[in-house]
Amino acid sequence: MSAEKKPERALDALNFFLADVRDGLGPYLAIYLLTIQHWDEASIGLVMTIGGIAGLLVQTPAGALIDSSTAKRGLIVVAAVVVTLCSLALPFVSSFPLVALAQAATSAAGSIFQPAIAAITLGIMGPKSFARRNGRNEAFNHAGNAVAATLAGIGAYFMGPIAVFYLMTFMAVASVLSTLRIPAEAIDHELARGLHEGPAGGGDAPSGLKVLLTSRPLLIFAVCVVMFHFANAAMLPLVGQKLALTNKDLGATLMSACIVAAQLVMIPIAILVGAKADAWGRKPFFVVGFSILAARGALYTVSDNPFWLVGVQALDGVGAGIFGALFPLVVNDLTAGAGRFNVSQGAITTAIGVGASLSTAIAGMIVVAFGYSAAFIFLTIVAAIGGALYAFAMPETRADQRDYAGAPIMPAQAAAKS
Repeated sequence: MSAEKKPERALDALNFFLADVRDGLGPYLAIYLLTIQHWDEASIGLVMTIGGIAGLLVQTPAGALIDSSTAKRGLIVVAAVVVTLCSLALPFVSSFPLVALAQAATSAAGSIFQPAIAAITLGIMGPKSFARRNGRNEAFNHAGNAVAATLAGIGAYFMGPIAVFYLMTFMAVASVLSTLRIPAEAIDHELARGLHEGPAGGGDAPSGLKVLLTSRPLLIFAVCVVMFHFANAAMLPLVGQKLALTNKDLGATLMSACIVAAQLVMIPIAILVGAKADAWGRKPFFVVGFSILAARGALYTVSDNPFWLVGVQALDGVGAGIFGALFPLVVNDLTAGAGRFNVSQGAITTAIGVGASLSTAIAGMIVVAFGYSAAFIFLTIVAAIGGALYAFAMPETRADQRDYAGAPIMPAQAAAKS
């Protein structure tokens, strides 16, 4: 393997194996708590919300740490170990406080993965190749999710939900080895924090943190992604609960089918976005993503048939595939030259965590009070409002089509040093 290809091949492997680790047990937690621990939907939503809050509290500090650290590979390794150990502890605890504590630790450690991988990618590839490479990252991530979900479904069918814990252990070890295969010297840590020439100049030193609060497009984008994830986060856990109530013995297997269906769709979507985002712009893709999310929520109310629910879940591949491939690109567009790429990712991801955490808790309470269809309709309305906001208020951020006044963020020379 050539020296030029080694970092890219290692990134491929890292994104593939980390797919099953970065979110801990994810939607399988809802099934496990519902069918094995016999928790009610409101309690499940609350414990997932607690985990989400813990994650969002460390997102921005995690981004700042990644900006300043030259040990980005080490941060990923430590986070992978923490997530795995906390998830493996769940079969041995059943009380609400201990489960909530494990979820909080898992979410906090998981905050490292997305910004660290994006930073390493930007540091290796540079801004000109970032869109293509990030699309490839997402494609391998979705492929890893699809394979892991398939293996989890097969394992759960023969061994029960415990199979998911064994699979996570294997994927965690593989992700650590993949991280260590990325040559440390291949990462330009100045590029990795966005200290490259921006559209308004700059690139010499980091801008002050206050510029993050003075960029109107960045704030609009934050509101939009909050609404996207508020609408999206609760949908898969609710579908998993419906499937588990329909057939308790096949709950985890059917959940795996949902995940595989969506992930298989995400792979070509991520590749398409990575290939065409520079040519077509970011905004059209995001508007389509919101539209598909709203349609998905409405379609869940049509039938409780497992085949229908799995089929509708495949639409998640379009919305989530678009979001995953575009999110770092838009943040990079808005912070080019400021040297605050990762802390900006952290701040926006904090907003995402707020939306996702509130989503699971509120949706769970709506289910208890009014049923599953009412919860899906509520999430559909949120998605539709978010899509309208993005369409009419969010500017195009592609470098040659910025249609808002001024630079996307203050250049480094003009900003107050933090």
